[in-house]
Amino acid sequence: MAVFLIKMFNLTPILYDIFINIYLISLKAASFFSVKAKKWVDGRRNFPALNKKEKKIWVHCASLGEFEQGRPILEKLKQTYPDYPIVLTFFSPSGYEIRKNYSGADYVFYLPIDTQKNATKFIQEVNPALVVWVKYEYWFHYLNELKKQSIPVLLVSAIFRQSQPFFKSNNKFWKNILSCFDQIFVQDEASQKLLTGIGITQNVIISGDTRFDRVLEIASKKSAIQEIENFIEKKQVLIAGSTWLQDEKLLAKYIMQNETKKLIVAPHEIDATHLKNIKQLFPSSIFYSEWISLKDKPNNIKVLIIDNVGMLAQLYQYATICYIGGGFNKSGIHNILEAAVYGKAIIFGPHYQKFREAVGLNKRNSAFSITNENELAFKLDSLFADTVALKNVEDLAKQFVIEKSGATKIIIDYVEGKRLLTNASNCLTDSD
Repeated sequence: MAVFLIKMFNLTPILYDIFINIYLISLKAASFFSVKAKKWVDGRRNFPALNKKEKKIWVHCASLGEFEQGRPILEKLKQTYPDYPIVLTFFSPSGYEIRKNYSGADYVFYLPIDTQKNATKFIQEVNPALVVWVKYEYWFHYLNELKKQSIPVLLVSAIFRQSQPFFKSNNKFWKNILSCFDQIFVQDEASQKLLTGIGITQNVIISGDTRFDRVLEIASKKSAIQEIENFIEKKQVLIAGSTWLQDEKLLAKYIMQNETKKLIVAPHEIDATHLKNIKQLFPSSIFYSEWISLKDKPNNIKVLIIDNVGMLAQLYQYATICYIGGGFNKSGIHNILEAAVYGKAIIFGPHYQKFREAVGLNKRNSAFSITNENELAFKLDSLFADTVALKNVEDLAKQFVIEKSGATKIIIDYVEGKRLLTNASNCLTDSD
Protein backbone atom coordinates (compact mmCIF):
# COMPACT_ATOMS: atom_id res chain seq x y z
CA MET A 1 0.00 0.00 0.00
CA ALA A 2 1.14 3.51 -0.71
CA VAL A 3 3.33 4.84 2.10
CA PHE A 4 1.38 8.05 2.52
CA LEU A 5 -1.81 6.10 3.19
CA ILE A 6 -0.13 4.01 5.86
CA LYS A 7 0.90 7.22 7.63
CA MET A 8 -2.59 8.73 7.64
CA PHE A 9 -3.68 7.31 10.97
CA ASN A 10 -7.03 9.02 11.44
CA LEU A 11 -8.65 8.18 8.13
CA THR A 12 -12.33 8.06 7.21
CA PRO A 13 -13.79 6.58 4.00
CA ILE A 14 -14.16 10.08 2.55
CA LEU A 15 -10.57 11.06 3.34
CA TYR A 16 -9.42 7.71 2.03
CA ASP A 17 -11.10 8.37 -1.32
CA ILE A 18 -9.52 11.82 -1.51
CA PHE A 19 -6.04 10.39 -0.96
CA ILE A 20 -6.64 7.57 -3.44
CA ASN A 21 -7.54 10.10 -6.10
CA ILE A 22 -4.55 12.30 -5.26
CA TYR A 23 -2.34 9.22 -5.50
CA LEU A 24 -3.79 8.32 -8.90
CA ILE A 25 -3.34 11.86 -10.24
CA SER A 26 0.24 11.93 -8.94
CA LEU A 27 1.10 8.66 -10.69
CA LYS A 28 -0.43 9.79 -13.95
CA ALA A 29 1.67 12.95 -13.78
CA ALA A 30 4.78 10.94 -12.89
CA SER A 31 4.18 8.57 -15.81
CA PHE A 32 5.44 11.26 -18.20
CA PHE A 33 8.99 10.97 -16.83
CA SER A 34 9.07 7.73 -14.82
CA VAL A 35 9.18 4.36 -16.59
CA LYS A 36 7.86 2.55 -13.53
CA ALA A 37 4.94 4.97 -13.08
CA LYS A 38 4.11 4.68 -16.79
CA LYS A 39 3.96 0.91 -16.51
CA TRP A 40 1.72 1.25 -13.42
CA VAL A 41 -0.70 3.53 -15.30
CA ASP A 42 -0.63 1.83 -18.70
CA GLY A 43 -1.02 -1.62 -17.18
CA ARG A 44 -4.37 -0.64 -15.73
CA ARG A 45 -5.89 0.75 -18.91
CA ASN A 46 -7.40 -2.51 -20.16
CA PHE A 47 -9.01 -5.22 -18.08
CA PRO A 48 -8.77 -8.75 -19.54
CA ALA A 49 -11.91 -10.62 -20.56
CA LEU A 50 -12.96 -13.21 -18.00
CA ASN A 51 -15.71 -15.77 -17.75
CA LYS A 52 -17.83 -13.97 -15.15
CA LYS A 53 -19.92 -17.06 -14.43
CA GLU A 54 -16.92 -19.18 -13.53
CA LYS A 55 -15.92 -19.30 -9.86
CA LYS A 56 -12.25 -18.56 -9.31
CA ILE A 57 -9.54 -18.32 -6.67
CA TRP A 58 -8.08 -14.81 -6.44
CA VAL A 59 -4.57 -14.29 -5.03
CA HIS A 60 -3.30 -10.73 -4.60
CA CYS A 61 0.29 -9.61 -3.96
CA ALA A 62 1.75 -6.14 -3.68
CA SER A 63 4.96 -6.96 -5.52
CA LEU A 64 7.45 -9.68 -6.40
CA GLY A 65 8.53 -10.43 -2.83
CA GLU A 66 4.95 -11.01 -1.71
CA PHE A 67 4.37 -13.19 -4.77
CA GLU A 68 7.22 -15.48 -3.77
CA GLN A 69 5.73 -15.52 -0.28
CA GLY A 70 2.27 -16.47 -1.52
CA ARG A 71 3.42 -18.78 -4.28
CA PRO A 72 3.45 -22.00 -2.19
CA ILE A 73 -0.20 -21.38 -1.24
CA LEU A 74 -1.23 -20.51 -4.79
CA GLU A 75 0.38 -23.62 -6.23
CA LYS A 76 -1.02 -25.89 -3.53
CA LEU A 77 -4.52 -24.48 -4.10
CA LYS A 78 -4.17 -25.07 -7.83
CA GLN A 79 -3.05 -28.64 -7.20
CA THR A 80 -5.81 -29.35 -4.68
CA TYR A 81 -8.63 -27.55 -6.52
CA PRO A 82 -7.78 -27.83 -10.24
CA ASP A 83 -11.31 -26.90 -11.35
CA TYR A 84 -10.94 -23.37 -10.01
CA PRO A 85 -9.02 -20.97 -12.30
CA ILE A 86 -6.43 -18.86 -10.49
CA VAL A 87 -6.49 -15.07 -10.81
CA LEU A 88 -3.22 -13.44 -9.72
CA THR A 89 -3.06 -9.66 -9.28
CA PHE A 90 -0.24 -7.26 -8.48
CA PHE A 91 -0.16 -3.68 -7.26
CA SER A 92 3.39 -2.91 -8.35
CA PRO A 93 5.07 -3.16 -11.77
CA SER A 94 8.09 -4.82 -10.15
CA GLY A 95 5.88 -7.83 -9.49
CA TYR A 96 3.69 -7.82 -12.57
CA GLU A 97 6.40 -7.21 -15.16
CA ILE A 98 8.44 -10.19 -13.96
CA ARG A 99 5.55 -12.59 -13.37
CA LYS A 100 3.01 -11.57 -16.01
CA ASN A 101 3.66 -14.84 -17.87
CA TYR A 102 3.63 -17.02 -14.75
CA SER A 103 2.13 -20.35 -15.82
CA GLY A 104 0.81 -21.24 -12.37
CA ALA A 105 -2.05 -18.74 -12.72
CA ASP A 106 -4.76 -18.66 -15.37
CA TYR A 107 -4.95 -14.86 -15.34
CA VAL A 108 -2.30 -12.33 -14.29
CA PHE A 109 -2.94 -8.58 -14.26
CA TYR A 110 -2.73 -5.38 -12.24
CA LEU A 111 -5.22 -4.68 -9.48
CA PRO A 112 -7.25 -1.60 -10.50
CA ILE A 113 -6.93 1.40 -8.18
CA ASP A 114 -9.07 1.06 -5.06
CA THR A 115 -12.31 2.96 -5.72
CA GLN A 116 -15.82 1.78 -4.95
CA LYS A 117 -16.65 1.58 -8.66
CA ASN A 118 -13.54 -0.43 -9.49
CA ALA A 119 -13.99 -2.79 -6.56
CA THR A 120 -17.60 -3.57 -7.44
CA LYS A 121 -16.83 -4.14 -11.12
CA PHE A 122 -13.66 -6.14 -10.46
CA ILE A 123 -15.29 -8.55 -8.03
CA GLN A 124 -18.22 -9.01 -10.38
CA GLU A 125 -15.85 -9.84 -13.24
CA VAL A 126 -13.57 -12.15 -11.27
CA ASN A 127 -16.36 -13.86 -9.31
CA PRO A 128 -14.05 -15.28 -6.63
CA ALA A 129 -14.98 -18.25 -4.47
CA LEU A 130 -11.92 -17.63 -2.28
CA VAL A 131 -9.58 -14.66 -1.92
CA VAL A 132 -6.01 -14.80 -0.57
CA TRP A 133 -4.07 -11.60 0.10
CA VAL A 134 -0.40 -11.77 1.01
CA LYS A 135 1.24 -10.00 3.96
CA TYR A 136 0.66 -6.25 3.66
CA GLU A 137 -2.24 -5.25 1.40
CA TYR A 138 -5.26 -3.49 2.99
CA TRP A 139 -7.40 -1.89 0.26
CA PHE A 140 -10.59 -0.58 1.83
CA HIS A 141 -13.15 -0.77 -1.01
CA TYR A 142 -12.09 -4.20 -2.21
CA LEU A 143 -12.19 -5.70 1.27
CA ASN A 144 -15.45 -3.98 2.15
CA GLU A 145 -17.12 -5.25 -1.03
CA LEU A 146 -15.87 -8.79 -0.47
CA LYS A 147 -17.27 -8.70 3.04
CA LYS A 148 -20.63 -7.44 1.78
CA GLN A 149 -20.83 -10.35 -0.62
CA SER A 150 -19.73 -12.89 2.05
CA ILE A 151 -16.76 -14.02 -0.03
CA PRO A 152 -14.12 -15.61 2.22
CA VAL A 153 -10.89 -13.58 2.40
CA LEU A 154 -7.64 -14.81 3.98
CA LEU A 155 -4.64 -12.66 4.87
CA VAL A 156 -1.54 -14.88 4.89
CA SER A 157 1.99 -14.45 6.24
CA ALA A 158 0.86 -11.22 7.89
CA ILE A 159 3.14 -9.40 10.27
CA PHE A 160 2.20 -6.42 12.43
CA ARG A 161 4.19 -3.77 14.28
CA GLN A 162 3.18 -1.31 16.97
CA SER A 163 3.95 1.62 14.64
CA GLN A 164 1.23 0.65 12.18
CA PRO A 165 -2.01 2.67 12.07
CA PHE A 166 -4.10 -0.28 13.29
CA PHE A 167 -2.70 0.24 16.78
CA LYS A 168 -3.04 4.03 17.11
CA SER A 169 -5.73 5.64 19.25
CA ASN A 170 -7.82 6.72 16.24
CA ASN A 171 -7.84 3.33 14.58
CA LYS A 172 -11.53 2.72 13.80
CA PHE A 173 -11.06 2.94 10.02
CA TRP A 174 -8.11 0.55 10.04
CA LYS A 175 -9.70 -1.86 12.51
CA ASN A 176 -12.75 -2.08 10.25
CA ILE A 177 -10.44 -3.06 7.40
CA LEU A 178 -8.96 -5.90 9.46
CA SER A 179 -12.46 -7.10 10.34
CA CYS A 180 -13.06 -7.79 6.64
CA PHE A 181 -10.68 -10.75 6.71
CA ASP A 182 -12.31 -14.04 7.59
CA GLN A 183 -8.97 -15.35 8.81
CA ILE A 184 -5.62 -13.70 9.46
CA PHE A 185 -2.58 -15.99 9.44
CA VAL A 186 0.22 -14.16 11.25
CA GLN A 187 3.92 -14.93 11.24
CA ASP A 188 4.56 -14.66 14.97
CA GLU A 189 3.18 -14.38 18.47
CA ALA A 190 4.03 -10.67 18.67
CA SER A 191 1.65 -9.96 15.79
CA GLN A 192 -1.08 -11.99 17.43
CA LYS A 193 -0.68 -10.06 20.69
CA LEU A 194 -0.96 -6.72 18.88
CA LEU A 195 -4.22 -7.82 17.27
CA THR A 196 -5.53 -9.12 20.59
CA GLY A 197 -4.84 -5.70 22.09
CA ILE A 198 -7.37 -4.10 19.73
CA GLY A 199 -9.96 -6.83 20.19
CA ILE A 200 -9.23 -8.98 17.14
CA THR A 201 -8.96 -12.46 18.62
CA GLN A 202 -11.32 -14.97 17.03
CA ASN A 203 -9.93 -15.02 13.50
CA VAL A 204 -6.16 -15.03 14.10
CA ILE A 205 -3.87 -18.05 13.74
CA ILE A 206 -0.09 -18.16 14.15
CA SER A 207 1.02 -20.02 11.03
CA GLY A 208 4.55 -18.76 10.44
CA ASP A 209 5.95 -17.43 7.20
CA THR A 210 5.31 -19.24 3.91
CA ARG A 211 8.64 -17.96 2.55
CA PHE A 212 10.37 -20.77 4.44
CA ASP A 213 8.32 -23.31 2.49
CA ARG A 214 9.10 -21.51 -0.75
CA VAL A 215 12.88 -21.47 -0.32
CA LEU A 216 12.91 -25.12 0.73
CA GLU A 217 11.05 -25.95 -2.47
CA ILE A 218 13.52 -23.93 -4.55
CA ALA A 219 16.49 -25.64 -2.91
CA SER A 220 14.98 -29.09 -3.45
CA LYS A 221 14.79 -28.38 -7.19
CA LYS A 222 18.23 -26.85 -7.58
CA SER A 223 20.24 -27.75 -10.63
CA ALA A 224 23.84 -27.27 -11.62
CA ILE A 225 24.88 -24.10 -13.44
CA GLN A 226 27.94 -25.12 -15.42
CA GLU A 227 28.94 -21.57 -16.35
CA ILE A 228 29.07 -20.62 -12.65
CA GLU A 229 31.12 -23.69 -11.81
CA ASN A 230 33.55 -22.80 -14.60
CA PHE A 231 33.98 -19.33 -13.12
CA ILE A 232 34.50 -20.44 -9.51
CA GLU A 233 37.06 -23.18 -10.31
CA LYS A 234 36.56 -24.66 -6.82
CA LYS A 235 37.90 -21.53 -5.15
CA GLN A 236 36.35 -19.82 -2.16
CA VAL A 237 33.65 -17.47 -3.42
CA LEU A 238 31.61 -14.68 -1.91
CA ILE A 239 28.19 -14.33 -3.53
CA ALA A 240 26.56 -10.95 -3.01
CA GLY A 241 22.85 -10.75 -3.79
CA SER A 242 20.47 -7.81 -4.23
CA THR A 243 23.25 -5.28 -3.74
CA TRP A 244 23.14 -1.50 -3.88
CA LEU A 245 26.00 0.88 -4.61
CA GLN A 246 27.08 1.23 -0.98
CA ASP A 247 27.24 -2.55 -0.63
CA GLU A 248 29.25 -2.81 -3.81
CA LYS A 249 31.79 -0.19 -2.69
CA LEU A 250 32.50 -2.20 0.49
CA LEU A 251 32.83 -5.42 -1.48
CA ALA A 252 35.17 -3.80 -4.01
CA LYS A 253 37.63 -2.77 -1.30
CA TYR A 254 37.65 -6.27 0.16
CA ILE A 255 38.03 -8.22 -3.05
CA MET A 256 40.90 -6.04 -4.29
CA GLN A 257 42.86 -6.97 -1.15
CA ASN A 258 42.19 -10.71 -1.41
CA GLU A 259 43.68 -12.20 -4.55
CA THR A 260 42.65 -15.79 -3.79
CA LYS A 261 38.92 -15.12 -3.41
CA LYS A 262 36.29 -14.77 -6.11
CA LEU A 263 33.15 -12.66 -6.06
CA ILE A 264 29.80 -12.98 -7.80
CA VAL A 265 27.62 -9.86 -7.63
CA ALA A 266 23.89 -9.96 -8.42
CA PRO A 267 22.73 -6.32 -8.06
CA HIS A 268 19.22 -5.39 -7.03
CA GLU A 269 18.85 -3.09 -10.04
CA ILE A 270 20.31 -4.03 -13.43
CA ASP A 271 19.72 -0.83 -15.35
CA ALA A 272 22.55 0.29 -17.64
CA THR A 273 23.76 3.05 -15.31
CA HIS A 274 24.06 0.78 -12.28
CA LEU A 275 25.81 -1.95 -14.24
CA LYS A 276 28.28 0.59 -15.58
CA ASN A 277 29.03 1.82 -12.05
CA ILE A 278 29.63 -1.73 -10.84
CA LYS A 279 31.98 -2.44 -13.73
CA GLN A 280 34.03 0.61 -12.80
CA LEU A 281 34.27 -0.55 -9.18
CA PHE A 282 35.62 -3.96 -10.20
CA PRO A 283 38.32 -3.64 -12.89
CA SER A 284 38.89 -7.41 -13.05
CA SER A 285 35.26 -8.27 -13.79
CA ILE A 286 33.00 -9.53 -16.52
CA PHE A 287 29.25 -9.55 -17.08
CA TYR A 288 27.56 -12.94 -16.99
CA SER A 289 26.13 -12.36 -20.47
CA GLU A 290 29.69 -11.90 -21.75
CA TRP A 291 31.12 -14.80 -19.75
CA ILE A 292 28.74 -17.40 -21.19
CA SER A 293 29.56 -16.28 -24.75
CA LEU A 294 33.29 -17.03 -24.35
CA LYS A 295 34.54 -20.36 -25.66
CA ASP A 296 37.91 -20.04 -23.93
CA LYS A 297 37.34 -18.89 -20.36
CA PRO A 298 40.12 -16.66 -18.96
CA ASN A 299 41.30 -17.58 -15.47
CA ASN A 300 42.33 -14.09 -14.36
CA ILE A 301 38.83 -12.72 -13.81
CA LYS A 302 37.94 -12.36 -10.13
CA VAL A 303 34.45 -10.83 -10.30
CA LEU A 304 31.37 -12.02 -12.17
CA ILE A 305 28.51 -9.50 -12.47
CA ILE A 306 25.08 -11.02 -12.97
CA ASP A 307 23.27 -8.83 -15.49
CA ASN A 308 19.95 -10.68 -15.57
CA VAL A 309 16.97 -11.35 -13.28
CA GLY A 310 16.05 -14.78 -11.97
CA MET A 311 19.33 -16.57 -11.21
CA LEU A 312 19.99 -15.44 -7.66
CA ALA A 313 18.07 -18.10 -5.74
CA GLN A 314 20.03 -20.82 -7.56
CA LEU A 315 23.35 -19.00 -7.33
CA TYR A 316 23.55 -19.16 -3.54
CA GLN A 317 24.18 -22.92 -3.62
CA TYR A 318 27.74 -22.16 -4.83
CA ALA A 319 28.63 -19.64 -2.13
CA THR A 320 31.26 -20.13 0.52
CA ILE A 321 29.77 -17.05 2.22
CA CYS A 322 26.83 -14.87 1.20
CA TYR A 323 26.42 -11.12 1.44
CA ILE A 324 22.83 -9.79 1.25
CA GLY A 325 22.40 -6.21 0.10
CA GLY A 326 20.09 -3.44 1.23
CA GLY A 327 21.28 -3.22 4.80
CA PHE A 328 22.69 0.27 4.34
CA ASN A 329 19.29 1.56 3.20
CA LYS A 330 16.62 2.47 5.74
CA SER A 331 14.22 0.11 3.97
CA GLY A 332 16.47 -2.74 5.07
CA ILE A 333 17.95 -5.95 3.73
CA HIS A 334 16.59 -8.13 0.96
CA ASN A 335 15.70 -11.83 1.09
CA ILE A 336 18.19 -13.77 3.20
CA LEU A 337 16.25 -17.04 3.27
CA GLU A 338 17.28 -17.92 -0.28
CA ALA A 339 20.84 -18.12 1.05
CA ALA A 340 20.06 -19.60 4.46
CA VAL A 341 18.20 -22.57 2.97
CA TYR A 342 21.48 -23.79 1.46
CA GLY A 343 23.12 -23.56 4.88
CA LYS A 344 25.25 -20.52 4.11
CA ALA A 345 26.89 -18.03 6.44
CA ILE A 346 25.29 -14.64 5.78
CA ILE A 347 26.54 -11.07 6.18
CA PHE A 348 24.47 -7.91 5.80
CA GLY A 349 24.44 -4.22 6.72
CA PRO A 350 23.08 -2.57 9.89
CA HIS A 351 19.40 -2.12 8.93
CA TYR A 352 17.95 -5.59 9.49
CA GLN A 353 15.97 -5.39 12.75
CA LYS A 354 12.49 -5.35 11.18
CA PHE A 355 13.15 -8.67 9.44
CA ARG A 356 12.45 -11.39 11.97
CA GLU A 357 14.33 -14.09 10.03
CA ALA A 358 17.45 -11.91 10.03
CA VAL A 359 17.08 -11.28 13.76
CA GLY A 360 16.59 -14.99 14.37
CA LEU A 361 19.61 -16.04 12.33
CA ASN A 362 21.71 -13.30 13.93
CA LYS A 363 20.82 -14.59 17.41
CA ARG A 364 21.93 -18.06 16.35
CA ASN A 365 25.28 -16.70 15.13
CA SER A 366 24.61 -17.84 11.58
CA ALA A 367 24.07 -14.34 10.14
CA PHE A 368 26.17 -11.30 10.95
CA SER A 369 25.60 -7.55 10.71
CA ILE A 370 28.42 -5.18 9.77
CA THR A 371 28.54 -1.39 9.69
CA ASN A 372 31.74 -0.61 7.77
CA GLU A 373 34.50 -2.05 5.57
CA ASN A 374 36.73 -3.04 8.51
CA GLU A 375 33.98 -5.10 10.12
CA LEU A 376 33.20 -6.71 6.77
CA ALA A 377 36.85 -7.64 6.20
CA PHE A 378 37.24 -9.04 9.72
CA LYS A 379 34.13 -11.21 9.50
CA LEU A 380 34.90 -12.50 6.02
CA ASP A 381 38.52 -13.28 6.87
CA SER A 382 37.58 -15.15 10.04
CA LEU A 383 34.90 -17.23 8.30
CA PHE A 384 37.02 -18.02 5.23
CA ALA A 385 39.92 -19.07 7.44
CA ASP A 386 38.11 -21.30 9.95
CA THR A 387 36.37 -24.13 8.09
CA VAL A 388 35.17 -25.78 11.32
CA ALA A 389 33.46 -22.61 12.52
CA LEU A 390 32.03 -22.03 9.06
CA LYS A 391 30.53 -25.52 9.00
CA ASN A 392 28.87 -24.89 12.36
CA VAL A 393 27.38 -21.64 11.06
CA GLU A 394 26.08 -23.45 7.96
CA ASP A 395 24.37 -26.15 10.02
CA LEU A 396 22.65 -23.56 12.21
CA ALA A 397 21.34 -21.65 9.20
CA LYS A 398 19.87 -24.71 7.48
CA GLN A 399 18.27 -25.97 10.69
CA PHE A 400 16.67 -22.57 11.29
CA VAL A 401 14.88 -22.68 7.93
CA ILE A 402 13.65 -26.24 8.47
CA GLU A 403 12.29 -25.42 11.93
CA LYS A 404 10.32 -22.44 10.62
CA SER A 405 8.68 -24.25 7.68
CA GLY A 406 5.10 -25.56 7.55
CA ALA A 407 2.96 -22.40 7.20
CA THR A 408 1.55 -23.49 3.84
CA LYS A 409 0.15 -26.71 5.29
CA ILE A 410 -1.54 -24.84 8.14
CA ILE A 411 -3.27 -22.50 5.69
CA ILE A 412 -4.34 -25.22 3.24
CA ASP A 413 -5.60 -27.37 6.14
CA TYR A 414 -7.77 -24.42 7.19
CA VAL A 415 -9.22 -24.04 3.68
CA GLU A 416 -9.99 -27.75 3.54
CA GLY A 417 -11.27 -27.95 7.12
CA LYS A 418 -13.66 -25.04 6.62
CA ARG A 419 -14.66 -26.42 3.21
CA LEU A 420 -14.26 -22.93 1.77
CA LEU A 421 -14.08 -24.19 -1.79
CA THR A 422 -15.99 -27.43 -1.42
CA ASN A 423 -18.97 -25.37 -0.27
CA ALA A 424 -18.96 -23.57 -3.61
CA SER A 425 -20.17 -26.95 -4.96
CA ASN A 426 -18.97 -26.37 -8.52
CA CYS A 427 -17.09 -23.89 -10.65
CA LEU A 428 -20.10 -22.14 -12.11
CA THR A 429 -22.51 -19.77 -10.46
CA ASP A 430 -26.19 -20.54 -10.18
CA SER A 431 -26.87 -18.02 -12.95
CA ASP A 432 -25.03 -20.17 -15.51
